[in-house]
Amino acid sequence: MVTERLTFMTDQVVTRFAPSPTGFLHIGGARTALFNWLFARGRDGKFLLRIEDTDRERSTAEATEAILRGLAWLGLDHDGEVVSQASRAERHVEVARELLARGQAYKCFSTQEEIEQSRNQARAEKRSTYFQSPWRDADPETHPDLPHVIRLRAPHDGVTIIRDEVQGDVTIRNDQIDDMVLLRSDGTPVYMLAVVVDDHDMGVTHVIRGDDHLNNAARQQLVYQAMGWQVPVWAHIPLIHGPDGKKLSKRHGALGVDEYQAMGYPAAGLRNYLARLGWSHGDAEFFSDAQAIEWFDLKGIGRAPARFDFKKLENICGQHIAASDDAALLHELSDFLSIIGEPALSDRKTEMLRAAMPFLKERAKTFPDLIEKANFIMADRPIRPDEKAAKALDPASRGILNELTPHLQNASWTRADLEQLLNRFAEAKGTKFGKLAGPLRAALAGRMATPSVFDMMLVLGRDETLARLSDTAQT
Repeated sequence: MVTERLTFMTDQVVTRFAPSPTGFLHIGGARTALFNWLFARGRDGKFLLRIEDTDRERSTAEATEAILRGLAWLGLDHDGEVVSQASRAERHVEVARELLARGQAYKCFSTQEEIEQSRNQARAEKRSTYFQSPWRDADPETHPDLPHVIRLRAPHDGVTIIRDEVQGDVTIRNDQIDDMVLLRSDGTPVYMLAVVVDDHDMGVTHVIRGDDHLNNAARQQLVYQAMGWQVPVWAHIPLIHGPDGKKLSKRHGALGVDEYQAMGYPAAGLRNYLARLGWSHGDAEFFSDAQAIEWFDLKGIGRAPARFDFKKLENICGQHIAASDDAALLHELSDFLSIIGEPALSDRKTEMLRAAMPFLKERAKTFPDLIEKANFIMADRPIRPDEKAAKALDPASRGILNELTPHLQNASWTRADLEQLLNRFAEAKGTKFGKLAGPLRAALAGRMATPSVFDMMLVLGRDETLARLSDTAQT
C-alpha cells in the first residue's frame, strides 16, 4: 500500500474506484469500477484504485483480496499501486489542521449530551435539527482544556450547487448543511474528509460513483472550496435495482462478483452487460471492450435506476462465448473448472475440447452450458447412459451398433466418408440415419441431447469411438 503523499498530473482524466474492504466486491461496485475504467481508458487517462479501509473494525485483508481478485477477473486493470486510505491518516489530519489555521474550521467542545439536548429542543420548536455549535464563533481565549472535535465552518447562507454530469444541477440550501466534523475528539479523521483529501492528492478529475453518495457531495465540495482546491467533475450514477424495481439485494440472486464467476459467466459477457446496465450507445446491446472504451461517455448514463435481468445477462454472455477465440475460451474454461474445484483437464481432453470448441460454443450461455454440451468429452469410459439414453439402447439397437462396428474399423475418418458410410448402413437396414443416430448418441455420450454424431466421432477419434461402441455391445 502507498503511504506517501501522492501527486499526479491534472491535465489528463483521472478516475478512481474506492471500495470499502468489508466484504465481497458487490456487482454494483463492479459496475462503478467499470464505468470509471471505461471513462479513463477511452481518454488516455488513469484509473486508480483506493481501498477505503478507515473502518478498522470491519475492514479485513480477506475482503481486500476478494476485491482485487474480482477486479482482476473482470479485467479492470488499475494504474499505479493500490492506495490504502488508512495509511494516509496523517495527511488527513494535516489538512484539518490547515483548515483550522485558516479559520475555515473551528474547535467544538460540545458533548454528545449537549448536542442531543440541542436537537431535542429543535424538534420541540419544529426547527432544523442540524446542530449549531455554540463554539463556532467563540473566542479561542475562552476554549477550555477539554476534549474537542474540529468542525468545518460551513456557510449558513446561500446555496451549494452540485453540477452533476448525470443528475444535472443539484441545489442544496446551505442552512441544511451542518458544520461537519473533520477530526474526532481522539484526533482521528472522518471518512468525509479523507475522501476529499485522497481524491485531491491523487489528482482525481472525475468522481464517478453511486447516487447514494450524492448527499455527501455538497459537504465534500465545501471542503474543496475551503482548501482552495479544484472541485472534480461529479457524476452520480443510479443504483442497480432488481427485476421488481427494488434495490438489488440477496433475494434477487447473486450479489458478489465472485458468485458470477463461480456460476460460469464469462468476464467479457459480464463486462458488456454491466456497461449496458444504465448506460447506452444508440441501440447497441452486444459490443467488444474496444467499442465500449471508444463509445463510453457520461451523457449516455440514464438517471433512472437500472434493472438487473438474468435472461439478458445470459443472452449477452452467450454471444460473447460464441464470438470468443477458441484458445482463449478454453483457457477461461480451465480457470472456471479450477474455481469450482474440479480437477484439471488431461492433455487428451484438452485437445478434444480444443477441436470441439467451434461447435460447442455456438449455443452455450455459460461455462456450465459449455461443459454440458461437452459431456461426451468430459465423461470417462465406460459411458453410463442416463434414463432416456438407456431406453434408446434396447437389445435391437445394441445389435445394430454391433453390426456397424466392423464397417467403422476400416473407414476413412473424415466427415464426408462417415456420413456416406452411416447413411448407406442405415439404408441397408431399411431405415434412415435418424433412427440410427439415437443409439449412436446414447453409446457415445450417454445421453440424447448431444452435438452432431459426426462431430462427436471426429473429435473422439476412431479408437475412442470404437471402444465406446464395444463397451455398449458388451453391456
